[in-house]
Amino acid sequence: MITGERMAAVDENAAALGVPRKQLMESSGNAVARTVRDVADPGSSVVIVAGRGNNGGDAFVAARFLDEYDVTTLLLGRAETIGTQIARENWAALEHADYDVCEVTDSSAFELPGADVIVDAMLGTGISGDLREPAATAAEEINAADATVVAVDVPSGFDADDGDHATNGVTADHVVTFHDTKPGLEALEAQTTVADIGIPAAAERFVGPGDVARARPSDRSGRAFVVGGGPYTGAPALAAQAALRTGMELSFVAAPDSVAGEIQGYSEDLIVQPYDSEVLTPAQVDDLVDTAERYDDVVVLGPGLGTADETLEAARQFLESYTGPAVVDADALEVVPGLETDATLICTPNRRELARMGGPDVDSLSGAAAEIEAFAADLGHVVLAKGVDDVVTDGDRTRISRSGTAGMAVGGTGDTLAGVVAALLDLAEPLTAAAAAAQVNGLAGEQLAERDGNGLLASELLTELPPVLWGEHDV
Repeated sequence: MITGERMAAVDENAAALGVPRKQLMESSGNAVARTVRDVADPGSSVVIVAGRGNNGGDAFVAARFLDEYDVTTLLLGRAETIGTQIARENWAALEHADYDVCEVTDSSAFELPGADVIVDAMLGTGISGDLREPAATAAEEINAADATVVAVDVPSGFDADDGDHATNGVTADHVVTFHDTKPGLEALEAQTTVADIGIPAAAERFVGPGDVARARPSDRSGRAFVVGGGPYTGAPALAAQAALRTGMELSFVAAPDSVAGEIQGYSEDLIVQPYDSEVLTPAQVDDLVDTAERYDDVVVLGPGLGTADETLEAARQFLESYTGPAVVDADALEVVPGLETDATLICTPNRRELARMGGPDVDSLSGAAAEIEAFAADLGHVVLAKGVDDVVTDGDRTRISRSGTAGMAVGGTGDTLAGVVAALLDLAEPLTAAAAAAQVNGLAGEQLAERDGNGLLASELLTELPPVLWGEHDV
């Protein structure tokens, strides 16, 4: 089962793998035509009611596979307003080949011809809520018609993310859905066919531009709260700056007073909040949790903390008390197994840290993806296991990011990754945020490697993150 939002990401990923949406549209339209042939004999009358998106484009293709039928295609709106290039091309193909097509520009003048079969291709996935004109009038007439209704992907008015159906949506007899079934279709009184349209399994498995697009912030928002530093100072500074570079408004670092000035010295953009101690101890936990909760921060816990017993106990107490989103990295990871917390955690271990947490001890993380998924399921948190290929899993769904370069073995790249995860976690759901962050951080490294080979520095990733995330480089 796949949601409409996830399906859009998979479509984009497939295009990046070399299977463009136009090719998938051809397969989708052919699948719709097959169902029409299953429900009606040649010579039957077929009316296609199409919208101006790719759902309509699928139906335009279907019309070309139904030459043995009496087909009329009604476009709701003007052809010049068709929303995508590939749908426009398929509409133009019908016009140029002298198919029976008509633009419906006034819903009050909409009149549905008599038909044996009606193909509902007005609205696909990504649309929710009650139908508006002209789709509302068209849906009313479709539902009143004495015809077999075949819906393209989902019935118009059906929300493919949560399974809700608009009160004035189309009631279909048959649904031809693509690649995988959608949530809620099984509850409809319709026969559903899942059509394989040629999307590679890799488009779901491997992180691609579709995943990044779903996590990309459109505006600056949120605060990062990095709890780190003590023995090490560069790590929390890198994480905090990476969060700023990937969309957060503010980035705070809570650190011992003894190193606060040094951390501040890395960047004037950071807000450093010192506490009176050489390292993090349980005495600071209540104040830190209160700050994070009060400002709805996304916490990054671990960079540069060290492994003193009192520090690990403080990390444990923090996570036991905190209820918001947190990225757990580096030294703090070892307190997560067996932890009882209401916080939403993304754990970012490297291969050795994963093994110390109780996960698989392997050289190839991607080769142990199933074992890492099982470990995440037992852990109860999202795991982003960092390696040559990054494995990202919530214990049920797993993605693999293949971006990155050997030069990223340099210290600090995991800290920038933690900051990127935090920034994306502010708006995206955890698995999506973690997968996109792994891809973006790795691609930033690839951009540097083109210039510096294996001589890149983690701090240099900071300037590459924005162009990767917001589109100057391919993702």
